[in-house]
Amino acid sequence: MANRWWRSVRGRTTLGATVVVAVALAIGAFSFYAVLSAAVHGSTERAAEQRLDELVDRADGPGRAAVEALEDEFAQIVGPDGTVRSASEDAREALGSTPLPIADDPQTRIIDGEPMLVVSNDLDDGDGTLVLAVSMEDDGETLATVATLLAVAVPLVLVLVAGTTWFVTGRALRPVTRIRREVDGITADRLHQRVAVPASADEIAALATTMNGMLDRLDAAAAAQRRFVSDASHELRSPLATIRQHAELAQAHPDVTSIGELAEVASTEGIRLQGIVESLLLLARLDEGAAPHDQPIDVDDLALAEVRRLRATGLDVDGSGVQAARVSGDPRLLGQLLRNLADNAARHARGRVAIGVVPVDRHVFVMVEDDGAGVPAAERERIFERFVRLDEARSRDAGGSGLGLAIARGIATAEGGTVTVDDSRWGGARFVVALPRDR
Repeated sequence: MANRWWRSVRGRTTLGATVVVAVALAIGAFSFYAVLSAAVHGSTERAAEQRLDELVDRADGPGRAAVEALEDEFAQIVGPDGTVRSASEDAREALGSTPLPIADDPQTRIIDGEPMLVVSNDLDDGDGTLVLAVSMEDDGETLATVATLLAVAVPLVLVLVAGTTWFVTGRALRPVTRIRREVDGITADRLHQRVAVPASADEIAALATTMNGMLDRLDAAAAAQRRFVSDASHELRSPLATIRQHAELAQAHPDVTSIGELAEVASTEGIRLQGIVESLLLLARLDEGAAPHDQPIDVDDLALAEVRRLRATGLDVDGSGVQAARVSGDPRLLGQLLRNLADNAARHARGRVAIGVVPVDRHVFVMVEDDGAGVPAAERERIFERFVRLDEARSRDAGGSGLGLAIARGIATAEGGTVTVDDSRWGGARFVVALPRDR
């Protein structure tokens, strides 16, 4: 199949190039022939008129006998009455008393079986017209030779172009065929393989580099998917194992485990399980590129709602940095984004949290910061991956599934914004959300 594709592309390329060159050569050949023909005929016409002027000067008055002495030329002096008064030897033998045609412009006539150019001019004394016929046989031979050369050269050039195109196209497509075969042999379980990049530093090398980049992304996506499935299975298995363990304990020792204790464990773990499943569903929707609702949202109202909610838990929450700002998007998703960042800050704060909203030019910036242990610079991108929880700096992240920050970044991306993390004013973590401003 690869060879068939290669030959097809090679054949189409060769045919296309040959057709283009054939059309160009045909147009060029016809144009050259037309220009040459006009130039040859023009030269013959000028030579005939120049010779005619010389004969007119010699034929005036008693010098008319000079016309009769001409050899190898067709010349006549035709009187006003249309009779031939004098003629050269060749004209007398070929035409007899038949006069040559008289016209203001040069004319082409067949005389004695030969194409000739006929020109005429009145004598200075007004008593007759001198008519001269010049052979055009040399012109025809010249143009015939040129036409023969063109008829032979154009096909030869086309054959040369076709052969060169076939050879060059074959050499150019051979690396593409090799790359195609290598890529075709890479399956889901062999994503670690890469295409050999030629040292030519041309478009083929760029194609191989692009293929390798695509394979890198596919390999990374497949690894992330496998890791995600493994982490999701672990997170879902944990609450299920807890519920099953307590149920089996209650079944084996009903006198030790009460129904109320079992119900409390089942309810707590069920809520945790529900949260994980809902988070996974939300991430799946964001991965599918679900278009958010486009409606005006007062971000300051969402931020102040989170300030009030966290204050109700006993935290010291600073909401003085919340300014009026409006964006366009899905209010439910943006509310989830702020809720996740606020819960993350509350989970890691020692006692203080600050939430701010600041409109700047075409963006609205939402800041959520805490006075916790902060996030090491080397981990600031990894914490947005799914099921990632830091063990040292975030050791108090009890009960979290590691999906909150991944969901926050997914929502921000879906809304056309970004989420980054740096150091807060107290040395903890500060999350900054940048959203397009609604004007």
